[in-house]
Amino acid sequence: MHISEGVLSPPVLIAGGVLAVAGVTAGLKQTETDQIPKVAVLSSAFFVASLIHVPVGPTSMHLVLNGITGLLLGWAAFPAIFVGLALQAILFQFGGLTTLGVNTFNMAFPAVLCFYLFSPLLRRENRSWNVTAGVASGVLAILMSALLIGLSLVFTGQSFLRVAQIAVVAHTPIMVVEGILTGFCVLFLKKVKPELLVPSSSRRRDTS
Repeated sequence: MHISEGVLSPPVLIAGGVLAVAGVTAGLKQTETDQIPKVAVLSSAFFVASLIHVPVGPTSMHLVLNGITGLLLGWAAFPAIFVGLALQAILFQFGGLTTLGVNTFNMAFPAVLCFYLFSPLLRRENRSWNVTAGVASGVLAILMSALLIGLSLVFTGQSFLRVAQIAVVAHTPIMVVEGILTGFCVLFLKKVKPELLVPSSSRRRDTS
């Protein structure tokens, strides 16, 4: 899901950068000190999972784990994904520094949206609802990220329309895999460490 350097137009790069900065700022403001280790672990998981990628035109196909990242972190998914992408761009030239903002927003915004959509289901004691929330979050996060990549390419130029369509379709297997993985992760954490499924922002609302 990394969009390479030299593909996107300046307006798209600027818009992505502004949105990413806003998201990272919101994430940092809502991250408590005791949540930093969890953010670091998920950022590392994102970094490792997306190292193995298959090129698809100007982008690439790989595991992202933004669904589970969003469920566990909420807005803190923005700084977690930003750090992982920045290290990949610097160390391995995946994506790039100029596309860092766009790539961050394309992967982190769906994660935050999945948090708002599905985290309420994680508080239920019904295991079926918990697994459903995990699977749906994994699938929807990848679907939305693929669609945002397609929009980024289309807004750059109509000549990228066919490539954008291919990029969305090519991520269908990743949606299935991520849905299954996220469902299993939620089920496991619900058994051994259920408090991890409640981001700090939610705990502050519960205690206020």
